[in-house]
Order: sequence, then structure tokens, then C-alpha cells
Amino acid sequence: MLEKYREGKWLTAVSGGPDSMALLYLCEKEGITFSAAHVNYHHRPEAEEEEAYVRAYCAEHGIELFVRNESFEYSGNFEASARDWRYTWFAQIAEKYGFSGVLTAHHQDDLIETYVMQKEKDLTPEYYGIQEQICYKDLRICRPLLSLTKADLIRCCESAGIRYYTDKTNRDVSYTRNRIRHEVIDGLTVPQRQEILAEISRKNHELQKIRTDADHLIDHGRVNLKNYRACEEEVRLQILRTLADTEIHRSKAQYREIDSQIMNKDDFLIPLDERYFCQDRGRFFLEIPGQAYEYIYNSPEELHGRQKYFRIEQGTPGVNAVTLSEDDYPVTIRSYLPGDMIRMRFGTKKVHRFFIDRHIPLYQRSLWPVMVNRKGEVILVSGLGCDIKHYSILPTVTVIQYLNSDGGIPHV
Repeated sequence: MLEKYREGKWLTAVSGGPDSMALLYLCEKEGITFSAAHVNYHHRPEAEEEEAYVRAYCAEHGIELFVRNESFEYSGNFEASARDWRYTWFAQIAEKYGFSGVLTAHHQDDLIETYVMQKEKDLTPEYYGIQEQICYKDLRICRPLLSLTKADLIRCCESAGIRYYTDKTNRDVSYTRNRIRHEVIDGLTVPQRQEILAEISRKNHELQKIRTDADHLIDHGRVNLKNYRACEEEVRLQILRTLADTEIHRSKAQYREIDSQIMNKDDFLIPLDERYFCQDRGRFFLEIPGQAYEYIYNSPEELHGRQKYFRIEQGTPGVNAVTLSEDDYPVTIRSYLPGDMIRMRFGTKKVHRFFIDRHIPLYQRSLWPVMVNRKGEVILVSGLGCDIKHYSILPTVTVIQYLNSDGGIPHV
């Protein structure tokens, strides 16, 4: 169980509860080279007594001990904030003193509780249950006791005559994990536990295959829409998770809603936090949307140069050209606005219709360059042409847009 940790020097997290006290005892028994680390959040009345006990135990057994007991300030979820505070400190100690990583006393009950919580929340996690080893901010976190139950660890302490503390808040079933522990885990028989553990193992194997299949379909952050639609749902949802960032846990229902839109629309702009799933040329990807813009030019001398989404050149005939007169100034080049219309030789045309006819992707439309004269009339839409009053064979200005030059929003 602990044999693989005989090499290296380890930091062992100890709270004073039965799990971590059993881990301390087993590390000593198995000849592990280790020091202990205790965090006092001052969050419970017993915290000072528990810290004193851990200090006394380590002193009696000759175990080097690190203690963090300054005031703990946090906002939001206590457990998440405390975990980050704790592991950040562990990482600092490990780097400073050359520890191979930290050993924690997570056990089989924790593993099953985590899995049940994942199922209740309808999450597809990075891993079902708890992994024996993970990395956190370059800190190696190892959980060598996952094959043992909570009852095993309590018996270990009692048989060795080791005193331990019990966190009274563990009886508060208003916490999801406590509720699952008392309503589900405590009543499991050994065969039921083995059945759940086998299910976790099987689902992790399936998850790994799904991830491999999904990764093969992602090419530099872009996915062929036809290939995506040919996949099974679980592979499609994994593609979305990979693109979206698995650091943030979202429900399967949220990904299914996104998947439904991608499966049923040929063009889409689907929000996800501050980004959008976008489609372009038969591929889709996540894109941070560009910002609307407006540039005002007061004279012909100012009409030149390059902006983020377009560049201005001397006029040459074509669908990017316009012939300006003195009465047009000041002219504005801005991003497209809903309702924009332009009067062409063949009649007034909605700019939105131009986008549809030319298959301009949704994510590019709001950034498309449009020129407006001082009267507020749309006189040029790049790629479509100028209005009837500003057409000539000797145009003065050409406005060339960059948006569809490489299938994406330029970042210049």
C-alpha cells in the first residue's frame, strides 16, 4: 500500500482526525521518510486543542511538523477556499524543502462519496471518484489509502492506541457530502462497495476511450462539423468539454443544449461564459468575440492605414471601393449594426441579406466594416460595394476587410 512511497521525502497532511492519524502511524510503520503538516483554520472551537494534540504527537514521535495557523480569510465556499489555501501552502513547503509531494488520508469512503456526488450533479468529471495521484500547482498529491475504508482507519488507530479527534460538523447532513456519507455510504455492504468500485473502474476506462476519440477530432482548437455530427453523443459532449476547458465543471445538461444547437443549425453563435461557439467553413471552435468599433475621418488625408478589422487604401475599382466628395465628410467606418441598409443600383438592400447570400458566418457579422457619410447614410459595405450615388470608375478609397481572410477574427 505504501511501499511505492519509500523513495523520496514526503509531506504528510494531518488534521488530528482518525484518517490522517492512521496515515501518520502507517508512514512510521512502513519506514517512509516524511514530515507532517497541519493547518488550523480557527474555524471550529476544537481547532486549538487539535493543533496542540498534533504538535504533542509529532514531538513524542520525533516527526518534523509544519503548522499554518494564521487567520484564514475567505469568500464564497469555505471548503473550496480552504482547500486552495491548504494546498498552496503545501506546495510552498514542498518547493522550499525539497519534498517529493504530499500524502493525504483520502480513503475508500471518500472515493465512493465523490462518485455519488458526481452522479447526483450529472457531471462528467476529469475522473470518476478520486485518483491516487494528481498535480496541483506543480505539487504532487498522493492518496495511498484509497483501498482502505473509514472503518479500517479507525480500527488502525484504536488497535495502535492512537487518540484522534472527530469533526462534529461531519454529522451536519445539510452538507451534501455528509448526507451521502450517512444516507448511502454507511449502509453499504462489502459486496455493494465492490460493485460500486467496479462500476467506477469501468466508467473511467470508458471515459479514457471517449477522450481519445474526442482528441482525434480536434485540430488546433477546431472541429470538422460533419465529423462531429457523425459521432456518438458522449464523444460529442467530450469534444465540447475539451474546447470549453475542463477546469470548470458544467452539467451534462448544459453541454447537451449546446450540442443540440450544433447538431441542428448550419450556422450558430452559442454563448459560453465570455466566449462563443462559432461555425466557419464547415468547422466550429470557441472564439472570444471582438469589440464593436467606430472610426471617424474628417478629411481625405486621414483616410489611410490599417485597423484591426480592415485597412484603407487608395481607390481601385471593385466591391471594396467608394468615391467620396467633400460633402461626405466627416465619414465614419464602423462595425455593422442591425437594420443597416444600402441603396444599390438594383435597389435598396439590407446588409443582413448580403451576409446571408455570401454565407458570412454569424460571429463575423457584427464586426463587418461599414462606411457612413455625415448624413448617416450607409455608402459602402466592404465586399458588397458602395451605394449608387458613390459609384464611379475612378474611386477615391478602398476599404478591405480582414474578417474572412483566414476563417477567423484577426488578433493584431
